[in-house]
Amino acid sequence: MRYCFALDLKDDPTSIAEYERHHLQIWPEIEASIRESGITDMQLYRTGNRLFMIMETDESFSFEAKAAADAASPIVQKWETLMWSYQQALPTAKPGEKWVLMERFFKL
Repeated sequence: MRYCFALDLKDDPTSIAEYERHHLQIWPEIEASIRESGITDMQLYRTGNRLFMIMETDESFSFEAKAAADAASPIVQKWETLMWSYQQALPTAKPGEKWVLMERFFKL
């Protein structure tokens, strides 16, 4: 299954460069938590300060299980807190929502 998400970064070139540097080599525990949840591929794209994430999953993936595993992992919480220092919610995001799930409206 493919999911696409959007999120904004704080509109500061230095902060954006730091955010991208963190993703050159993510922490091993973060990569493991991603893969163990059933995510088989994840890509991030940026234009300006807007991010897009494309995520491919296998049949074992569930948003609920991933959220529970992330909440129980101190290292994932540390990573998320660090990443949130660079990120900001989309203007259309619900309170507390980070990555907003995008709706596909066209397929060739």
